[in-house]
Amino acid sequence: MNKNSNTYQILYAAVMVLLVGTVLAFIYMALKPKQNENIANDTRKQILSALHIAPPSDAQVKDVYEKYIIQDLLVDAQGNVVDSADNVAFNVDMKKNVKLAERQLPVMKCKLDDGSTKYVLPVYGAGLWGPIWGYIAVNDDGNTIYGANFSHEGETPGLGARITEQSFQDEFKDKHLFVDGEFKSVAVLKRGQKTTNGAEQIDALTGATITSRGVSDMMADCLAPYEAFLKKMQTASNPAPATTAIESETNDNQPQ
Repeated sequence: MNKNSNTYQILYAAVMVLLVGTVLAFIYMALKPKQNENIANDTRKQILSALHIAPPSDAQVKDVYEKYIIQDLLVDAQGNVVDSADNVAFNVDMKKNVKLAERQLPVMKCKLDDGSTKYVLPVYGAGLWGPIWGYIAVNDDGNTIYGANFSHEGETPGLGARITEQSFQDEFKDKHLFVDGEFKSVAVLKRGQKTTNGAEQIDALTGATITSRGVSDMMADCLAPYEAFLKKMQTASNPAPATTAIESETNDNQPQ
């Protein structure tokens, strides 16, 4: 075949494209499990960060995660556990989940070294330039935030990207999701502004009003569906005092 002919050049290009495509596909398939594990480990580190836990090294992330996260749960809008299979909460794709009319509500139950129990709830929303997401760790009183971790896809460095800074995330610690028994979430507002619904608040990041508002809206939108679940936790941690036998007998003997 004439190597200078159009036919030869077209066939040569087609073979090269096929060969290179095959090699790239093989490399992609070979590396995909490692890539998926790296993505999973990054998620695990974010969840652990919300619990104020830092793995000693990247190689130990999975082991540390499995040590502290003792159970995965899916709950419904009534606060009932509907699934507790391994990794059922971890595997929920929040990007897709927040678009559903009936969302899945993933919960990761954690047991710390001091014996306390925390519940980690994922959140997902929109910043200025793209998606933002995070994890909120709640005490077993169903109300008090123990820790928070936030991340983003493309917020402005030095401005909106500061939601990843520990100093901003620490502002959420010990804030309450309920005020006078009503779910209020936590608002992120400019310094000097006040919430209109009585919710607790933190100061917005300077120069990052839209990203700060995105964090505030994300928390309100994603945590509100957990209201019944959180209220059940509150009831469990503060059960109504039982009437003693003596009190009951006294009441029975009172004159009518």
